[in-house]
Amino acid sequence: METSSKLPLHLCHVHKLSIFINRTHIFFHSVALVFLLYYRASFFFFQDTTKTKATTLAWLLVFVSEILLSFEWLLSQSFRWRPVSRTAFPERLPGDDKLPAVDVFICTADPEKEPTVGVMNTVLSAMAMDYPPDKLHVYLSDDGGAAVTLKGMREAWRFAKWWLPFCRRYGIKCRAPEAYFSAEEEDADFGGSEFIQDREDIKLPELMGEIWVQEKYEVFKKRVREKATVEDTRSRLGPDHPALIEVIQETTSDDAIQENETKNMPLLVYVSREKRPSHPHHFKAGALNVLLRVSGVISNSPYILGLDCDMHCHDPSSARQAMCFHLDPKISPSLAFVQFPQKFHNISNNDIYDSQLRSATWLLWQGYDGVGGPCVSGTGYYIKRLSLCPNSTHEDGDPMKLRQSFGPSNEFIKSLHQNNKPDILIHRKNALLNEAQLLASCAFENGTEWGEEVGFMYGSVVEDYFTGFRLHCKGWISVYCNSPRPQFLGSGTTNLNDFLVQGTRWASGLVDVAISKFCPLIFGPSKTYTFVQSMCYAELALFPILYFLPLWCFATIPQLCLLNGIPLYPEVSNSYFIVFSFVFLSSISKHLYEVLSTGFTFRHWVNEQRIWMMKSITSHLYGSVDAFMKKIGMREASFFPTNKVDDVDQLKRYNVGMFDFQTSILFLAPMAALVILNMASFVVGISRVIFLGELDKFFIQVFIPFYVILMNYPIVEGMLIRKDKGRIPPSVTLLSAIVSLIFYFLGSIIFM
Repeated sequence: METSSKLPLHLCHVHKLSIFINRTHIFFHSVALVFLLYYRASFFFFQDTTKTKATTLAWLLVFVSEILLSFEWLLSQSFRWRPVSRTAFPERLPGDDKLPAVDVFICTADPEKEPTVGVMNTVLSAMAMDYPPDKLHVYLSDDGGAAVTLKGMREAWRFAKWWLPFCRRYGIKCRAPEAYFSAEEEDADFGGSEFIQDREDIKLPELMGEIWVQEKYEVFKKRVREKATVEDTRSRLGPDHPALIEVIQETTSDDAIQENETKNMPLLVYVSREKRPSHPHHFKAGALNVLLRVSGVISNSPYILGLDCDMHCHDPSSARQAMCFHLDPKISPSLAFVQFPQKFHNISNNDIYDSQLRSATWLLWQGYDGVGGPCVSGTGYYIKRLSLCPNSTHEDGDPMKLRQSFGPSNEFIKSLHQNNKPDILIHRKNALLNEAQLLASCAFENGTEWGEEVGFMYGSVVEDYFTGFRLHCKGWISVYCNSPRPQFLGSGTTNLNDFLVQGTRWASGLVDVAISKFCPLIFGPSKTYTFVQSMCYAELALFPILYFLPLWCFATIPQLCLLNGIPLYPEVSNSYFIVFSFVFLSSISKHLYEVLSTGFTFRHWVNEQRIWMMKSITSHLYGSVDAFMKKIGMREASFFPTNKVDDVDQLKRYNVGMFDFQTSILFLAPMAALVILNMASFVVGISRVIFLGELDKFFIQVFIPFYVILMNYPIVEGMLIRKDKGRIPPSVTLLSAIVSLIFYFLGSIIFM
């Protein structure tokens, strides 16, 4: 132990080769952009006999779009400025008696979209982590107030008395029972033969005597599903109900497990906060703040693990890996949280929707880490309680000021100055549960700083991003740890509808921040760890706006001008043609290099290009409009959890790489209409090349619709070729054709 204590708990690896490549690319691409923008600007300052109001308007729209995309590209380079990766050495940690306690926060909202068995698997995997059980406390926030969720918690507690000893005794790595037992689990990338061997070994009777843990799990699932009747899931308490808090501590006489193992269980607490229609509940951030307060008077652990209800603990060592950073005296005083990546178990090899978030997981967050640390990413983070309660260091603080900041609970204020006391619940259970009811009341936060200076931040449905930004503005830092074995695995979106709805929600929340007083470009530069970190936050907040406006322009204006014979780009014989070609090739080749260098394929690059276009003209558009409507008071903020229930037919189409277009017409119509418009302009462009010999004049304008059609071929296929249920309905195709005709006639009027 003396030798290991002298060794570092973690290492930071600076990617010097990537830095050289990235900065070299930034230099040359920036020079090319300067020449491109000069070419555009010069059009407005030099006399030209062919210049008309129509051509001037078209050039102006394209020029503005090119400026916006250039600005977005500049902001995005902040992620590529100094990428780093980290390695943790949990074997070098001190003994279990010296490890700090951890509270686990899990949030669920709707048992119909988030099946109870799946949520309980997350709960069980958290309870089974490789961490001292007396220092581990698991809290489930049930915003749906569903009876089936509470009953599922009780059943999970019973099954945990079998599952936890088994995992500890045999060193099981994957501690979510469904993932462990499932014969369909494809874990070649996340455990391989070892996982399969573990799964087979558990079926041997000698492992647990005459009783198989797998049989116990089947009984557990059966009981939960029996309770998950239509009456249970639909008899949710809704938006008008009192708080309900229950410490799950039930034992049964027929459990043939050693007494010491039965007692060796983490604390498990069910929390359903009070909701009233007259009080705002602030979505997930509000639920997390209730958990922060309730846990403060029950376990009060100095560190908190935040998990989505579908994100189970795939590696039991995540807490120990996080402590390698939190217990490092060099960075611990300023370290707010350790962020692990979001990875998913249900992603196909093709991944047509880019559900695995390749760019963020393997690229952007490493660059984020190199300039001060990433933002909170919604799940898989170990955050310091002190960073969320900034006044807790003032032992002699004014009681009135503390009450103004933290609310009227003396017990909670007292907890701000206390270390974790795991036995406090035993002696004062009833009193503390009564206090917890007050802390979970909807009126508790009135007149306090919760959601503004204390706890998780309100003001956006992307509370994770906003909270991370505010923490970094207060001087905290964070780190990103992407271990070889995924620490957490969840369910990615496997159909187009859920993917676009989720993207719209994220875009709305990010733009909320961008158009508020906390816009990272205004609020952040003087407060964050580095200016480059503020650029990272700004890119995330602004990219929905900076993408949907230019892409709508580039999907329509060059095409309409081509249909009306108006050139917008330099001829092939013009020297500036090389500049435009260089910018395009530089962008796509750099993207392709990043995809290949992170271990993915050319097919993934195509998928990412396609999804980028689809999201930009739909999710980013609707999310941005939604944010502006909320800003001017035309609508209220809303939150809908992502559906975690898989449709069998949709899943089959996803696994074979076929798009499922069973989604809203609001998503389908813009995509189909723009593809039809590009098809028409491409045909006209080819005709001009063949019959009028205008290849030199219109080469770029013919290439643009060709590239759009090529990348979006699945949409063409969905409209014209496919006959299955997942195709684009003929009625939508007809409507889209009418919309594209309207575009054409409007373009003919404007650009005549």
